[in-house]
Amino acid sequence: MRGAAATLRHEFIGLGGVIERNVYLVRRYIWWELAFFLWSLANTLTIVFIAKGVERAGGGSIDINRLTTTLLIGAVIWSYLGVVFEILIETVAWERWEGTIEYTFMAPLARPVHLIGMGLFAVVYGVVRSSLLFLAIALFFDIGFPGANFGAAAVVLAVASVSFIGIGMMTAVLPLISPEKGMQMGYIGQGMLLVISGVYYDVEVLPRWMEALSVISPATYALRGMREAILDGGSMSAMWDDIWPLIVIGIVSIPLGLEVFRRGELYAKRHGKLKRSG
Repeated sequence: MRGAAATLRHEFIGLGGVIERNVYLVRRYIWWELAFFLWSLANTLTIVFIAKGVERAGGGSIDINRLTTTLLIGAVIWSYLGVVFEILIETVAWERWEGTIEYTFMAPLARPVHLIGMGLFAVVYGVVRSSLLFLAIALFFDIGFPGANFGAAAVVLAVASVSFIGIGMMTAVLPLISPEKGMQMGYIGQGMLLVISGVYYDVEVLPRWMEALSVISPATYALRGMREAILDGGSMSAMWDDIWPLIVIGIVSIPLGLEVFRRGELYAKRHGKLKRSG
């Protein structure tokens, strides 16, 4: 029992160390983080202004406040998903830039703990960043949220984040197996989720085969559940049809993501790609 407790304590210390290191990296590049936040703010504004364009063009019976909120939720959740994916994709890239990849991958730290630590930091950082983005845009457009159930929306996002971490682990392996174009491939995968998940529209408008693909995307359920909670004040029981698929995807994606990364790491070590930058 003492040995197991000591091992568990060691892994928790390692988990804290992974998170702490990422905090230091954010502090070191804080001005770049601010610049990227302003870019996200500008990008979100361009999306939400679509509702104003519809209103100016004579939207007729369209509820402009609802359309604005729908676009805002889509843009903010997409920004959040982008942050989670970016941090996990850069698990390898950061180490190469810092020249510490060999030390990190030889450290006495279980790879699942390493990746889960990266994922937890990505979720916390993404939630803080996306919350500030949501608040800033809501104030800019003076959007009201009568009857919104933010507690239920937070639960949906928390459950969805597990799935996002699992998929992020799978994309994190790409820079390992392809130092030249791995990161770009990760962003391509992120863009494919954008298309099929109904970020700015309902998935029912997609062609039948694309709508079928949306079933396996956790972003589909996260967006639908959060819109129901914020726009319609949906309760947890009302959103169960969106929550249980997220639980299933999370249960599958985390072990699958760890296994995919493990195999990618073995491949990189066997073929001398671990430290290569090109």
